[in-house]
Amino acid sequence: MQNKFEQYNKEVMNRFLHPKHSGKIKNPDVVGRINNDMCGDLMEVYLKINQKNKKIEDIKFQTLGCAAAIASSDVLCELAKGKTLSQAKKIDNKKIIKKLHGLPNIKLHCSVLGARTLRKAIDDYEKKEN
Repeated sequence: MQNKFEQYNKEVMNRFLHPKHSGKIKNPDVVGRINNDMCGDLMEVYLKINQKNKKIEDIKFQTLGCAAAIASSDVLCELAKGKTLSQAKKIDNKKIIKKLHGLPNIKLHCSVLGARTLRKAIDDYEKKEN
């Protein structure tokens, strides 16, 4: 019988077991939240944005989901930190998968959820600012 974690590579397992960006930001500028009704994953992304240059100064996540969802969230934060909002909007699931050195096909939706949650947070922030 296969261990359910054997489907993941070392990078995914390391991000799952030791995420660097997990947690909440106190007084975030915006929180993006998406619930995937299909698999039950819930992802929240907290952003602190520099008001002058519109760069993401800090980003954290809280994810209720599988190893792939947590690993995707952690990589998403690493990819977005220090980027301008327009640069961060261009982060897609392919960039997340590449940074994770791949995901099983059945778990690709986790990377999509990460990219969508970040975009939702940025969109919500921009609506609030206008």
